[in-house]
Amino acid sequence: MNNRRVVITGLGLVTPLGIGVEKSWERLSSGTSGIGKITRFDASSFQTQIAGEVDNFHPENYIDTKTIKKMDRFIHFGMAAAMMAVEDAHLTIDHSNAERAGVFVGSGMGGLPDIERYHAILLERGPRRISPFFIPMTIINLAAGQISIKFGAKGPNASPATACATGSHAIGDAFKVIQRGSADVMIAGGTESVITPMGIGGFNAMKALSTRNDEPEKASRPFDNNRDGFVMGEGAGIIIMEELGHAVKRNAKIYAEIVGYGLTGDAYHITSPAPDGEGAARCMMMALEDALVAPHMVDYINAHGTSTKYGDELETTAVKTVFKDHAYKLSVTSTKSMTGHLLGAAGGVEAVICVLSIYHNSIPPTINLDTPDPECDLNYVPHQKKDIEVRFALSNSFGFGGTNACLLFRKYSE
Repeated sequence: MNNRRVVITGLGLVTPLGIGVEKSWERLSSGTSGIGKITRFDASSFQTQIAGEVDNFHPENYIDTKTIKKMDRFIHFGMAAAMMAVEDAHLTIDHSNAERAGVFVGSGMGGLPDIERYHAILLERGPRRISPFFIPMTIINLAAGQISIKFGAKGPNASPATACATGSHAIGDAFKVIQRGSADVMIAGGTESVITPMGIGGFNAMKALSTRNDEPEKASRPFDNNRDGFVMGEGAGIIIMEELGHAVKRNAKIYAEIVGYGLTGDAYHITSPAPDGEGAARCMMMALEDALVAPHMVDYINAHGTSTKYGDELETTAVKTVFKDHAYKLSVTSTKSMTGHLLGAAGGVEAVICVLSIYHNSIPPTINLDTPDPECDLNYVPHQKKDIEVRFALSNSFGFGGTNACLLFRKYSE
């Protein structure tokens, strides 16, 4: 069954740049930052007071008002992005295909906002005031669960929770499910919303976040010598994947084809990447080998590029290990310079960006790259987008615990 081709037919985005694919893509292409002051809570006593919040999101536009209260915000985002993607794909799931349609949508941290809220209620008002929906509103797999209930998708259903690699693992695993013949359609990606006192405070305690509070839009600066940590974002990225014959039969629009998936472990450290980025390098190579694609055929890498010193430098080293001389001909960008780091949703959002880059033959820039780190010497497409033909695009996601995922997409041809 491994010769079954898998194509992308629908896209959905909720990001700090906007709600919907069109708005997010427009702002990515124009090099606009989605980072600002935190408004979700009073962050005045925190070292970091900035984040990539999703503005003007109204869950009632996607979910009926009774159900909204039974879900944490990360599920709201996932539901919205999934609805956009299903609508974009003009996909109908009914009795004829329900058992062949599945959902793989994960999250890195799940319902932290409601965990914090109900912990305060427990302490102040006692256990009887905890909502009966507290558990299903906060556990990670309820993003996939609620999406499957909404659309009646009865096929494979799972939720990876692999930190910053979550969205990419969800998409890669779903790709393999279709490729091996266990489903024909998969709704896949990641969703996250943890801009909370515990979320920001916890990352501050690790000294992982930027504290450039006076210039929020300039705080996320991957590969720049003056970077001082990542900026947290929130949102969701969801794609619809289909077996090629299934998509062609219903005359679906095809954005791109997914052809390779790599996943490795560093087995090194809970937060730091392995020396020389060797785990990341093996992961990229695994994706290329899975697709039977030579390194010189790749045009674009959407880097993990979080704006941390070791992360950016070691990813650059890993790219050079895999691509050798071709590394300097590649376009390598970090769209986290505009969205911030969406943690478990990052891989989902960045997969959508790779697909759009292929579809539009356009690569979004890395903004805020004013003084490149001497150790980061590749072409990061600074400041302005680059319009070139993109035949193959690779998306990198590397998470805490040394968990790595790489996805390879190619321009669709019959």
